[in-house]
Amino acid sequence: MDDLSKEEIRAYRGTLKEPGKNSPYRDRTPEENMDLFLRMKNGEFPEGSHVLRAKIDMASPNINLRDPTIYRIKYATHHRTGDTWCIYPMYDFAHPIGDALEGVTHSLCSLEYEIHRPLYDWVVNVCGFENKPRQIEFARLNLTNTVMSKRKLRKLVEEGHVAGWDDPRMPTLAGMRRRGYTSAAVRDFIDRIGVSKADSTVDHRLLEYCVRNDLNEIAPRAMAVLDPVKVVLTNLPEDHVELCEIENHPKKPEMGTHTLPLTREIYIEREDFMVDAPKKYFRLKPDGEVRLKGAYIIRCERYDLDENGNVTCIYCTVDPTSKSGSEGAERKVKGTIHWVSATQNLPIEARLYDVLILDEKAEEVPAEASEDEEESAAGDDFLRQVNPDSLRVVRGYAEPWLAQAKVGDSFQFLRTAYFCKDKDSTDELAVFNRVVILKDSFKVE
Repeated sequence: MDDLSKEEIRAYRGTLKEPGKNSPYRDRTPEENMDLFLRMKNGEFPEGSHVLRAKIDMASPNINLRDPTIYRIKYATHHRTGDTWCIYPMYDFAHPIGDALEGVTHSLCSLEYEIHRPLYDWVVNVCGFENKPRQIEFARLNLTNTVMSKRKLRKLVEEGHVAGWDDPRMPTLAGMRRRGYTSAAVRDFIDRIGVSKADSTVDHRLLEYCVRNDLNEIAPRAMAVLDPVKVVLTNLPEDHVELCEIENHPKKPEMGTHTLPLTREIYIEREDFMVDAPKKYFRLKPDGEVRLKGAYIIRCERYDLDENGNVTCIYCTVDPTSKSGSEGAERKVKGTIHWVSATQNLPIEARLYDVLILDEKAEEVPAEASEDEEESAAGDDFLRQVNPDSLRVVRGYAEPWLAQAKVGDSFQFLRTAYFCKDKDSTDELAVFNRVVILKDSFKVE
């Protein structure tokens, strides 16, 4: 039982180049130690006044073996045992004992625990366990543009930089699941990078590549307009409603089809119309033609502008002989755009997620860093790297068909991105999280 303060224990421990020195309380008798330990357990001493240390070797080249602390006083309410205990074991003591009691054969840890392995082995040997677990270390999975440290992730949550542990920007399993990352994609990612003993950082775009590959095969296609501008099809009746058939997957006919209503007024993406279009602009423009996906070819006749020069409404005519799937559909135009009905649609909120951490390098924390040093490195320097534009929220409209989607269902919004229905959805407003964009310049070697 040691009465030294935390600062004194650190000073007595020595350095990597100099051995430590024995505590003046190191030679207390077993009876004295037991008496003090029981009194510590009974709550007679304040926090920091006593600790229980393992008597190993203060001259060991491994600082972790220089009489490590194994029990300390902590007056805190435990989430399971309440206020029953006021002493708690240190991780390096509890970890090997817990593994042995639970029948763990191989305890897999990241590389920073390699220097702790001699203490792990010392504990299981001294405790006399018959079946001794073995600790094996491997390199952490580090990703660009995010953080993996639990302390840093907790700081993001507690200070409100994200909406919780399952925020879709978080590299937690709950966050990735809510974002729409599939288990198959994550397994593919892990298989591609393998297991290493060398520290390295993997480009987050490789994970996105795996997600995109998987969703490309399994996600049904749908249409949604996230920045809408109204189009009036002037040669259709006011009450016109016509069902257009769209395939659920262009390469998988077995996934079936669905229908969406074409009405006199529709929405298209604002970027799909340009007043002063360049020569090779193949979307909608004045006196230009474009095909509505699954429907007709339309021609722009005129448009309205507001006082700021923004397009507020586009007036087009429909070629009634050009419906997709009909004989007249053989007439070709160079552009095809997506759309939804302006009167029969599903209002949606689209949450457009980007990287959580900007490219600037954070302060590196050495593998052998102490708890205090790692805590310090998780401070304001790290928070300055948080991307202020990691989430952008927009309102738009989707096909009525998506009203039947369940939370967690993923879709490819044509020409936009992959999206996953979020748990925040209500009957009045469906919420979709952007999982990953459709294309990226990233290439897998």
